Amino acid sequence: MTRAPVRVGFIGLGSQGAPMARRILAAGHETTLWARRPATLLPFEDSGARTASSPAELAAASDLVCLCVVDDADVEQVVTGPDGVLAGLRRGGVIAVHSTVHPDTCRRLEAAARTCGASVVDAPVSGGGRAAEQGTLLVMAGGDPQVFAYCRPVFAAYGDPVVHLGPTGSGQIAKILNNLLFTAHLGLAADALGVGTSLGLDRTALSRILPRGSAASFALDRIADADGSLGRIAAHAGGLLAKDVRLFAEIADTAGVRHAPALREAALAALAAMGR
Repeated sequence: MTRAPVRVGFIGLGSQGAPMARRILAAGHETTLWARRPATLLPFEDSGARTASSPAELAAASDLVCLCVVDDADVEQVVTGPDGVLAGLRRGGVIAVHSTVHPDTCRRLEAAARTCGASVVDAPVSGGGRAAEQGTLLVMAGGDPQVFAYCRPVFAAYGDPVVHLGPTGSGQIAKILNNLLFTAHLGLAADALGVGTSLGLDRTALSRILPRGSAASFALDRIADADGSLGRIAAHAGGLLAKDVRLFAEIADTAGVRHAPALREAALAALAAMGR
């Protein structure tokens, strides 16, 4: 594939997906949107984006369809449902799965797409809405290298770096490991601040100095901002982190991987502290 994708379809206009779609529009790509909730389309009324009445209609107007929905069931429904993406996507079209799902889900979708003459790239992202707005999402991709190269100009609209990791499912494995480690870091950071407070240190002061030393991490910053508590993070992202740690456990157990028990236990302890 040598032709850069011109027509992009985007599904999943949440806090991260909406700024991704805006970056695609700003990059000059003809863009079509679909959403289960019409209200999420309202901010795009004057953006120049087209809207579709179904995923199939969106796919028929697109060369590349990007998905940024919540979980495996959502991805499969949007792609393979009666009026799903595969019902409208042309031969040679591509589906990019930006959601964090099981690698096997992407492999099943790839097999289904292949029967329609289409392709799938798994390309989960990390960084959140602010990084999407700034065009600095980390994009972790798996799939055929030529298909990845075809998609890369669109991914570059919202991602830096954009990294190809291997065959289909590789991006998902990388993202799940990222979230596993992040979950473990959250728990360890909260524990460290809690221990410091128990030993008589001022929590606010400790929260100022630890992120400036060798203990610094993105997770520690989030915990420090939350006054040492996991509660705010649990309310915002606890369910998603629990999903991703569960996905890691399934992948590792299926593959017979028994490495990094400390990492796995630290992540599970963090989830327990979040009430998950």
